[in-house]
Amino acid sequence: MESSLLWHISSMSCLVRCFHDKFVPSNLLPSWLAVLLTEKFFNACIIHEEERKNEKNIYCLDCCISLCPHCFTPHQSHRLLKIRRYVYHDVIKLDDAARLIDCAFVQSYTSNSAKVVFLNQRPQTKTSRGSGNICSTCDRSLQDPYLYCSVSCKIDHLIRTEGGLSKYLRQCKFMALPDPGLDDGMLTPDSVLEPAGSVRTSSGSGGYAELGCLSLACTATTEVVRKKRSSLSALRAVCRPVFSPVSEISGGRRKGTPHRAPLY
Repeated sequence: MESSLLWHISSMSCLVRCFHDKFVPSNLLPSWLAVLLTEKFFNACIIHEEERKNEKNIYCLDCCISLCPHCFTPHQSHRLLKIRRYVYHDVIKLDDAARLIDCAFVQSYTSNSAKVVFLNQRPQTKTSRGSGNICSTCDRSLQDPYLYCSVSCKIDHLIRTEGGLSKYLRQCKFMALPDPGLDDGMLTPDSVLEPAGSVRTSSGSGGYAELGCLSLACTATTEVVRKKRSSLSALRAVCRPVFSPVSEISGGRRKGTPHRAPLY
């Protein structure tokens, strides 16, 4: 397990170096941000591959590594960021992102009653330049008055135009995971963690209690219908005659001699 963890940390360091070499000089982008933008989340944790719910959806800003829910106990005192999914891409809550970097003019979306922003630009089949408001980096169509479709697009634009991010980074000394009972959900369309048919309250929290109430209500309704059907069947059995009309006719009357039309 220890060797696997060392391998994981080493691979993260390689990602940081690759990101710096390909995009910007190492003195312009902090390590936690470089890894955050290059890490692949929601893969199975190799350390806890036998455990259930072992997707890596937590990011430790202090250690620059992704974690699964079984990994984060030693990191409880660190700054932890919850990663979510929206239309099959990684997002974070806008409130969390704004504590780390200036997110002005980054288009946000609503997922499970919370505003989220994309971490990276999404692939698109064709550009939309000249068709209204577009992203300053990747030309994706945007709503007014947004200028960027993702956090990485804004970072790329700022580095190209201003040469650095220092005045856009925030000093965040504490960031904890949301309370599991108050969390507004991690995943969207491709999620398998949220039970189908769950009812959400106005606050956006998962409605497991409401789901239980619905189940009880459905059970009670089914039981009432079942009792009504049983009563109706019993009533029909009491009112049904002992001998059916068909039996009385066939047993109490004989057919006479058949008469045929004369032949001409």
